[in-house]
Amino acid sequence: MESLILKIPKEDSLTDDELFRICNANKELRIERDESGQLIIMSPAGSFSSNRNFILNGLFSQWVESHLDLGYAFDSSGGFILPDNSMRSPDTAWIKKDRWDSLTVEAREKFAPICPDFIVELRSKSDSLSQLKKKMEAWITNGCELAWLIDPIESKAYIYKPNAPMRELNDFSGKLSGENLLPGFELDLKRFA
Repeated sequence: MESLILKIPKEDSLTDDELFRICNANKELRIERDESGQLIIMSPAGSFSSNRNFILNGLFSQWVESHLDLGYAFDSSGGFILPDNSMRSPDTAWIKKDRWDSLTVEAREKFAPICPDFIVELRSKSDSLSQLKKKMEAWITNGCELAWLIDPIESKAYIYKPNAPMRELNDFSGKLSGENLLPGFELDLKRFA
């Protein structure tokens, strides 16, 4: 099932608290809000995509555990309010420790009003590649420092960074590097083939 857009009239746009309550009342759905205030309702991930997501988060968790002084990681169930007023939930996210620690406890308990420093999106069969690429550009525009789009369907990966052209890897024979942001973190793309 492709994503469903629930159109909300601009004058009836949801507050962040209302959106949080709606998402909590519908936990079986994956809901995001775009920059225009429209709700994007996605079906739960299929088993294949869920397995790939589990692998991704397991590998990233190993790096995070050995670098606890650098930041905090989040899975696909965490939502973030971005500067453009959208609320997005990437498959994997990471925020620098000082930025996360600067948030109030109340802000952390809902959709945190912060753009992650690093995110990963995994394409599933129900995802439109063009929509995912647009979403990746929005991550960067909103302040993300490094974003990876991993496409197991076409065996491609896309790397996004501010003030740099998107880089495309055309097979899964290499590794993605966390560069200076995530020192020492490499993701072997063969794990997603």
